[in-house]
Amino acid sequence: MAQAKQDMGSGSIKKLLAQLAIPAVVAQVINLLYNIVDRIYIGHIPDIGASALTGVGLFAPILMLIGAFAMMVGSGGAPRTAIAMGQGNREEAERIMGNSFSVLLFFAVILTAFFYGTAPALLRLFGASDITLPYALEYSRIYILGSICVLIVMGMNPFITTQGFAKISMMTTVIGAVLNIILDPILIFGLHMGVKGAAVATVLSQLVSAVWILRFLSGRKTLLRLQPGRMIPDAKVILPCLALGFSTFVMLSTESLLSISFNSSLARYGGDLAVGAMTILTSAAQLCTMILQGICQGGQPLISYNFGAGKNDRVKEAFRCQFTVCIAYSFLFWLCMVTIPRVFAGIFSSDAQLVEYTAWALRIYMACYFSTGFQMCCQQSFMALGQAKVSLLLACLRKLILLIPLIFLLPHFFADRTFAVFLAEPVSDTLAAAITTVTFFTQFNKILKKGAARV
Repeated sequence: MAQAKQDMGSGSIKKLLAQLAIPAVVAQVINLLYNIVDRIYIGHIPDIGASALTGVGLFAPILMLIGAFAMMVGSGGAPRTAIAMGQGNREEAERIMGNSFSVLLFFAVILTAFFYGTAPALLRLFGASDITLPYALEYSRIYILGSICVLIVMGMNPFITTQGFAKISMMTTVIGAVLNIILDPILIFGLHMGVKGAAVATVLSQLVSAVWILRFLSGRKTLLRLQPGRMIPDAKVILPCLALGFSTFVMLSTESLLSISFNSSLARYGGDLAVGAMTILTSAAQLCTMILQGICQGGQPLISYNFGAGKNDRVKEAFRCQFTVCIAYSFLFWLCMVTIPRVFAGIFSSDAQLVEYTAWALRIYMACYFSTGFQMCCQQSFMALGQAKVSLLLACLRKLILLIPLIFLLPHFFADRTFAVFLAEPVSDTLAAAITTVTFFTQFNKILKKGAARV
């Protein structure tokens, strides 16, 4: 424990941020690549590839919801654990981690039973046809049965990062991703399991990652140990964690609603070409937001720990470093997207018409995407400081309050309605970033003055 205090409380902020953020960013990139490669394998199954890929894609909203429940626990519990560590309260930190694990197991039981039973109806609701439904069910039901592993991996890995073991946390993702990439072709093509093989490969990979996490958190190297005595649910311990993580839950769970909103509007105004372009735009957006998320995951333990320890100067320095890196990355990413959109679109498709259309749409969709660095850094910093309510409000702001309504409203004001749908993104990006940044800088010093004891 003393070593953790020495590192987080007095080490070089820039060096610590690099040590924590780089592994988190690498993990996010590997996870994103793993998802892309997974889709490529499924899409190349002989004769049924297109239908199978469509069917598996229809499962995405359920997958997002399972991940949202996991991250509600992890993103809420980890900052409060770090704050407790900064205050020197190891017992409280271990109780938070133990209670979080118990809640994840509870969610696993409820979500498995619910989604397994309702999968056919939900997939139909998401747009599955008679052709794609069998593939969607084959994949989804196997994945759902293994969702306990997904919940443990996504929900408990932040507790490793928040203790300063960023490399161990990164290895959780690397092990699962590499194993999945290896198993996919063996099970899909070698054993002729098709879509079922892809699902089994994913579940087995998540199982290995879950075992890796549990062995570490119950072993000797961890600072905080996962032990049965700390897992007895206590509302006073777990409810503040869930309240803090609820903003992340909203952000992730609304991704499915956002996807449905974009695709339904684009299908109405632009047809299949517009929907196909949106798939590529979503991949571009993930490449930006997931790396920003990794940077903020690296900054979170630094901000939370020093906030708990009352070292406000270090909190400010950690935020400044994180803010600078986020802005620099989002600006460079935006510059690439608006200057060479055809190059990026060509990575995903060799269809000349789709590439040309996507390049046009990309310049509209990404017109103000540099502002994402402002919005994500400030919103995530509110979470690191334990500010559950304001973090939740700002999480709702961009998607629920601004973006989704704009998707349906703007087409009524423009002759080119497809253009108007894509335009909803930069309008909401700019407004959300401005409001979030102003709010953060207005409240930052007030929060530091009150201190962690008031959180």
